[in-house]
Amino acid sequence: MNPVLMSSLSWVAYQERLQDDGLVLLLPCGALEQHGPHLPLGTDALLSAAIAQAVATKVGGLVAPTLSYGYKSQPKSGGGQHFPGTTSLDGQSLSQMTRDVIREFARHGVKNLVVVDGHYENQWFLTEGIDLALRELGTSYPLRIMRLEYWDFCTEETLNHVFPNGFPGFALEHAAVIETSLMLHFYPELVSLEQIPDDRPADFPPYDMYPTRTEWVPPSGVLSSAKGASAEKGQGMAEQLTDSIAAAIVREFSHSEAE
Repeated sequence: MNPVLMSSLSWVAYQERLQDDGLVLLLPCGALEQHGPHLPLGTDALLSAAIAQAVATKVGGLVAPTLSYGYKSQPKSGGGQHFPGTTSLDGQSLSQMTRDVIREFARHGVKNLVVVDGHYENQWFLTEGIDLALRELGTSYPLRIMRLEYWDFCTEETLNHVFPNGFPGFALEHAAVIETSLMLHFYPELVSLEQIPDDRPADFPPYDMYPTRTEWVPPSGVLSSAKGASAEKGQGMAEQLTDSIAAAIVREFSHSEAE
């Protein structure tokens, strides 16, 4: 049994944990989306869950089961919907599911919730779900919610170490150095280093076209090379991200509503 996983607790043990008003529940959110030939389809969900568990261990929190389906993959950030295995939700579906889960957590007595997003395209639909839940709950429930994308906590020092030749930007990092390094740290058995493609970085125009121009996306689905990835870089990033996210949680949730 993993004591930080909500799903591994009995309802009695879960209820006991909720007696602590300072308890933080983390909700990882990911996607089922192609991540090139070298990473699994569940990369976004796996990484958000792993980071959430590391943070929960640090702050004495719990981790809810991961929302493993995300909003539709976009060509310029995830390669697009044309890859086999990419299985996505409409935006309204993701927002409604987020709303429903948050509403249930509030009913249980959760007072502090952190939504940990691991899929670039999810953010505004998660935000909508949070807004809908809080609107519906009103002032009857003392629930506070933090939503974050874990990569935003990468410091400049960390990025300089991971990208000694310059950082290409988070959008082009799909299935590239950051995700591959973190997967090598958390789930090395799921990474096929020999399958890393050697495509040039994707070069997208400053606009979108519908229907999607699939020819804009490298055939591998990788938007920039993962050749510079390593488990050592992944460990360094994981430790820095965990510390920074934990510090933000402590800072935001250590104050009472009155403050």
